[in-house]
Amino acid sequence: MKKVVITETLDQTCADWLGERCEVVWHQHDAPGLDAQLADADALVVRTYTEVNDALLDQAPNVKVIGRAGVGLDNFDLPACEKRGVRVVYTPDANTQAVVEYVFGLILDHYRPRTALTPGTASQQFHALRKTEVGIELADLTLGILGMGRIGKRIATVAHAMGINVLGCDVIDEATLRKQLPQVPFSFVDHAALYAGSDIVTVHTDGRPRNKQLLNGQAFAHFKGNALLINAARGMLIDHAALLDWLKQHPKATAILDVHDPEPPATDHPLYGCDNAILLPHLASRTDTALRNMSWVVRDVAAVLEGSEPTYAAV
Repeated sequence: MKKVVITETLDQTCADWLGERCEVVWHQHDAPGLDAQLADADALVVRTYTEVNDALLDQAPNVKVIGRAGVGLDNFDLPACEKRGVRVVYTPDANTQAVVEYVFGLILDHYRPRTALTPGTASQQFHALRKTEVGIELADLTLGILGMGRIGKRIATVAHAMGINVLGCDVIDEATLRKQLPQVPFSFVDHAALYAGSDIVTVHTDGRPRNKQLLNGQAFAHFKGNALLINAARGMLIDHAALLDWLKQHPKATAILDVHDPEPPATDHPLYGCDNAILLPHLASRTDTALRNMSWVVRDVAAVLEGSEPTYAAV
């Protein structure tokens, strides 16, 4: 049987399915002895924290396919894999719904405050809450979507259904995006116009090197002073020193960061002490369904090992 090494967590149902077809070995990516397991491995299944680079590939001379149980491929050196003839398969649409729901949950939490009643709540406190916890309707706001890929387009669709004005920015040309989103009358704008015109900016760009610290001091200079920034994409997209400066200058602004660079963020991360910054532990894709969808990358891993063409291949 072909040997497959799994280096991070994987849904057990999917792992069992793979185990019926291959020899499955679990070995944590940062545990000693991984090199010995890789020496005779035919395939590898990873998630976020296994760095697939020349150093790892040197230890796995027989590997034919590596499955990424997830969407982004930031931890992969794709040219190195291609040079060695190693197929890379992944699950590009596995967590779209989960991330979209999460982003709108964060938006609603921010604009629709609500405090649960406790036993014995007095009439005075009850009516005080009704006076102070007055929210803002999302239909009165403009949502800027930076990155109109699978997740960005789904967010645009949901936002439009809720009556929210939508601005979009992407490297994809406007005509192509409009064909992909015929039902959403969004405004296609450049970066500066998106930042300046949005009450909410949600980030969904990829991790290509040129996007590193895409949101920097120059970008934040265009933001509204009471804007809400949400990053559930990649931590490297934001210059956190510049973000901290902007938040200090604009106490009515808020940044919600679900992703970080590195992860976890350092215990002395300066944004921990910032009242209008909220740091979350990378939860956007953490639903049972999304995690299982990502783990089903094993189907494409098995397909390659069996000599078939995978459904979702990056290399």
